[in-house]
Parts: sequence; structure tokens; C-alpha cells
Amino acid sequence: MRIAAFLAALAISIRAIGAPFAVQVGEVRLALDTPPGFSDVQMTGSPRLLELGEALTSASNRILLFALEDADVRRFTVGDPPQLRRYVIAVTPRGLESARVTLAAFQRLAADSVRELGAAPPANTAYRPYLDSQPRGRPSLLAELRRDQDILSVLQGVRLPDPPRARDTQAQYVLSSTTLMLVRGKAMNVAVYTDFANDGDVAWIRATTERWVEELQRLNSR
Repeated sequence: MRIAAFLAALAISIRAIGAPFAVQVGEVRLALDTPPGFSDVQMTGSPRLLELGEALTSASNRILLFALEDADVRRFTVGDPPQLRRYVIAVTPRGLESARVTLAAFQRLAADSVRELGAAPPANTAYRPYLDSQPRGRPSLLAELRRDQDILSVLQGVRLPDPPRARDTQAQYVLSSTTLMLVRGKAMNVAVYTDFANDGDVAWIRATTERWVEELQRLNSR
């Protein structure tokens, strides 16, 4: 009976973590939610998880949401290490929290972000050979996913550095989407990360990014 009660409480807590919630940014309350299959983990207080979230963004940003896959949350809850194959994060620039970001200011911010990405994306979708040709550990622009007046979304990829003196080690790749959004007069950056093993991961990150951005827009249109 105790085990059954524990599992029931765990299921309830995971559902609660994954429910939509509001975050105060300056004078505005932003509505946030995780993509399906993910749960926000900031409330766990785990130093390892918090450090991972902080490593994904600049210290000049405030983390609004950092979420792992539900399966990883269950692993963590029972004391097993999470696999961390996929995770998502939403942040806002600390310096702009108290300011109302105009459309013109947002578009300048988006233009600066595009310039910082550097080289144009490859002409085809053979991403792994392309990443093999790029410096190890440096993200490369792979595709522009969406460009509207209040949204800029891009896909990036990186081949991780090979372990020193390792032989016959399988190359490791990571995909990430970064979406800069203007939401209720606030600039928000949402990112999705996944290991890159095959074309299915490309399809997954594209679809997840699209659905998540649309859901955040819907939640904040009220």
C-alpha cells in the first residue's frame, strides 16, 4: 500500500510540475508551459540540474523555465541519474525585464542575433557531414525555421569534441533550436535541445519547436 501511495503521489507531482504557470517579468505576467512530455525542474532544487540550466544560457539572462523529459524527471525522483538526452529552456534578458520592448527594438535585437550566428546555413539537409566539416564544439547554423515580425527561430547543430586519446569512439552531435519571441512587450528566448543520432531527431526538434512556440503565443494572447 505504501508503494502504491508513493507512486500515486509521484504521478500527481509530475503532472503538477508540467502544468501551465505564470512568471512575473517586470510589470507583466507571462504564461508558460512546457512542450508535451516535459516537466519544469527548477523547483527540485537539485544543484546538478540547476547548474545544467545555467550552463545553457548567459549569466545576463534570467531562467524562466528549465524542463527535462518526464522519464528523466521520474528517474531523478527515484534517485536514478537522468539521461539528459533532451531538454528545453526559456529565458529573458535581465537588462530588459523592467522595460517594455517595442517591436522596433525587438527587430533590432533579432537582427543582431542573426549576425552573431555567422555563416549562412548549408544548402542541403545532410547535416552530419556538414557538422563534421566544422570546428568541434562550435555550434553552426543549420536552418531558419521561422521569421515573423515578432518571432525569429533557427536550428543549430554541433559535433562535440572527441575525447582525448580515444579510439573508435562514435561521434556525438547535438541539435538545438533557438527562438526569440516578443511576448506582451517582453523579449523571451526559448530553446530546445536533443542528441542528434538520425533524421528522426531533426524532424522531432522542428515539430516540437513549432508546437511549443505556437502554444506560448496562444497562452499569452489572452
